[in-house]
Amino acid sequence: MQQSAVPELAHAHTRPIHWLATATALAGVVALSSALQPDAARRPSSPRQPRPRRRGAPDPAEVDLPLDCGPVGVVVKKQGSEDLDGDGRPETVAVVHCDASMGTPPDGVYVLTRSTDAAQPRVVATLVNPKDRTTVSDFAVRDATVTATLHGYSSAEVPNCCPDVTNPAKWQWKNGAFVRSTPAGAQSV
Repeated sequence: MQQSAVPELAHAHTRPIHWLATATALAGVVALSSALQPDAARRPSSPRQPRPRRRGAPDPAEVDLPLDCGPVGVVVKKQGSEDLDGDGRPETVAVVHCDASMGTPPDGVYVLTRSTDAAQPRVVATLVNPKDRTTVSDFAVRDATVTATLHGYSSAEVPNCCPDVTNPAKWQWKNGAFVRSTPAGAQSV
């Protein structure tokens, strides 16, 4: 064994002052981190009074959608939220389809809402039914209006890969129902 050329270092031995300095530094870090936390993290929560749950726009993942996908899952292709019926609560409009590994699965467009007395959101309207073999593009929700371009088929003989009919569509809440119309300046193909 070779001897070290450097003499033993005096600071390599721990003394009580080292432990005291380490404990003081650690206490300072803990105190500083608790002081820098957001107010909600420092506020004690009472088990008797749960925090109010803010109810925003419904999440499509919380809804049992009327879409039969068999063993595959549901894909939310697009979604948008806004108060469409003027009741002060936002609705969510979701474009969904089955998670097919091949082909072009048809889309469904559903309006979701959360009533004041129900915990779970629910589907209140179907704007596009997947049984119609339609796919959706250019989807938007703004100014209490839902707009989309619908791609469909002129007959059952047209293959699913190649929709041959394109229709622009617009839905608005009128007299207790969603009414479909063609947007101004839009042309069908």
